[in-house]
Amino acid sequence: MTASSASPPRVTVVVVSYNTREDLRRCLASVRAHAGVSCQVVVVDNASADGSADAVTGEFPEAQVIRNRENVGFSRANNQAIRNATAPYVLILNSDAELLPGALPTLAARLDTKPRLGAVGPRIVGPSGTVEVSFGPELRPLAEWRQRRLVRGVKRRRPAALRRAEARAAEEHGPAWVSAACLLARKEALDAIGGFDEGYFLYEEDVDLCLRLRHAGWDVLFTPAAGVVHHIGRSMRADPGRARLEYHRSHLRFYRKHNGAALAAALRLFIGAGAALGWLGSLGPGPTRRQRRLDHARILSVALGFNNI
Repeated sequence: MTASSASPPRVTVVVVSYNTREDLRRCLASVRAHAGVSCQVVVVDNASADGSADAVTGEFPEAQVIRNRENVGFSRANNQAIRNATAPYVLILNSDAELLPGALPTLAARLDTKPRLGAVGPRIVGPSGTVEVSFGPELRPLAEWRQRRLVRGVKRRRPAALRRAEARAAEEHGPAWVSAACLLARKEALDAIGGFDEGYFLYEEDVDLCLRLRHAGWDVLFTPAAGVVHHIGRSMRADPGRARLEYHRSHLRFYRKHNGAALAAALRLFIGAGAALGWLGSLGPGPTRRQRRLDHARILSVALGFNNI
């Protein structure tokens, strides 16, 4: 998995972890078994309380571990590792993802043969083999509505949505973005745009990254020739309220940066109205309703601009 002194690494594998110990072990085992190229491996642990960092040190001594004292978020943690990268290519890999055989050499071959390719993503499937919608169009309202409809349809196993998703994932093409669940990027391109925008704590940082790559003259590619299994979203299941809050915060940040003041204001209104209605709908006694009111109040505060985005 690691490079010898006679074989400098072709790829720096970056894995950010937050309380995903068993997933992280499975992820790194897949890298060790299936990398297929010489790698430098960097794990950034965001102050996990489940022994993730110690598990990596004990079981994967070839990996460098960066131990953060607090959860600094996905973007900032990735940038910490990217700054330590010594290879020309950087693989951003979620801790709940597993490389399939041949995936990394296939992705690297695309960068080898396409000098202006800044990032490439593989076909991603869930544990059952169902395709994941891991690429898409620019986040504008109509395109985003269509994308959400497709994602919901795939999640609910609707036949028409599954057919559409499979058809889209069967062809190599250049989408607006590919998912950072697994994304191989040219380090030169990442350095040119300053890496991930650290204003995103979680969600949509990959869409922002790909958009900035494209604006800087780099291409983005999806290829079904490489495959990854993704056990999606495990790190945030323990705190779904925080996950929703960070999603809305990131969504607003993206619109403010890329879609103009009018659309950003419209999104604020939409999110704020939904949060207010949710707060009213959760009135009543009991700790569950009280927590829901708190979650909706936090989202409303973001929509009203009381929290930095």
